[in-house]
Amino acid sequence: MSVLAEEVVDVAPAPETAAESCSLENYLLLPDHSMDNRIARARARLGSAAILLGHHYQRDEVIRFADYTGDSYKLSKIAAETAARYLVFCGVHFMAESADVLGRADQRVILPDLNAGCSMADMAEIGQVEDCWDALEASGLREGGQTVLPGSILPLTYMNSTAAIKAFCGERGGLVCTSSNARAAFEWAFARAEKILFLPDQHLGRNTAYAMGIPLSEMAVYDPYQINGGLTPARLAAARVILWKGHCSVHQRFLPGHVDQVRAKYPGIQVVVHPECRWEVCQKADALGSTERIIALVEQAPAGSTFAIGTEIHLVNRLARRFAPEGKKIITLDDTGCLCTTMFRISPQHLCWVLENLIEGRVVNQITVPGDVKYWAKVALDRMLEVG
Repeated sequence: MSVLAEEVVDVAPAPETAAESCSLENYLLLPDHSMDNRIARARARLGSAAILLGHHYQRDEVIRFADYTGDSYKLSKIAAETAARYLVFCGVHFMAESADVLGRADQRVILPDLNAGCSMADMAEIGQVEDCWDALEASGLREGGQTVLPGSILPLTYMNSTAAIKAFCGERGGLVCTSSNARAAFEWAFARAEKILFLPDQHLGRNTAYAMGIPLSEMAVYDPYQINGGLTPARLAAARVILWKGHCSVHQRFLPGHVDQVRAKYPGIQVVVHPECRWEVCQKADALGSTERIIALVEQAPAGSTFAIGTEIHLVNRLARRFAPEGKKIITLDDTGCLCTTMFRISPQHLCWVLENLIEGRVVNQITVPGDVKYWAKVALDRMLEVG
């Protein structure tokens, strides 16, 4: 942890009140820099009772206070292993849900701003997914209920999904994956079934399957707003991978033309993109990978290397500053910048508010997953951690 303290306060949970909600408004009136010392003091008071988890896409003013930074997979492992009683998750809602699922019964997960959601996760609602599953069953693609049989289909969901979707997959024999272990998850599923229903990011699913040698002709996109997903029985039968029609609003903005433009302007530049980008973009890139892999590629590159990176702008700018002393030039693939607006909602004011409430014995913005959902979501997440 970046802040250690001899004193650890005893925090007694108390319900949020209307007065506390009003107090948040008072915090939001203050400038960012005025929160720094207050956040540091609150963290010192809380000591090891609380940890701050910061996703790589989080804004600099917040992530600088994080005890641990990483992508969804890394932070999920930390949430499953930490002894802290309070997990302040500076990310988005589905990440906090996963921390609650994996954490102990006596732990509390806090999301500094409840409006920090994920547009991709919102693209797969549980009712829509259940309707999809029923349609697949009616088409004869699912056999034996929850039993995995040859010729059956398994549901896999990306970490960027609600706890309800994770539970849906866990109950039906599937699991969760991240961009770090998507291929391992696909291999795990294909060892147990002939087909995969992949939720909710079509691009990660397509890029992962294609890298495994599965042609595009054996993939189909299921549109929840069309009858039977807009797919004919023949198209479904031919598909080994059925992709949910969802995407990341940040990564879908990158286009093949951006790759062409940056190569023309910077001959010899290495283009590295996140697998949530379009297939056409990934095919033009030199490498693709999760945020952790992107960081590793830059770390391992020789001095003087030049990169154009297709992912969220906060991470790109952070890498550019970090590796500038080594003579490494790092730019964004799209110079208009791609901001994760939902992650950006969490501000120093929100962080200070939740920490100072903890000092006063109040747990605000707690994320709690219902027990029945938590059970099956944990099954799916535990399978993910076993796959590694």
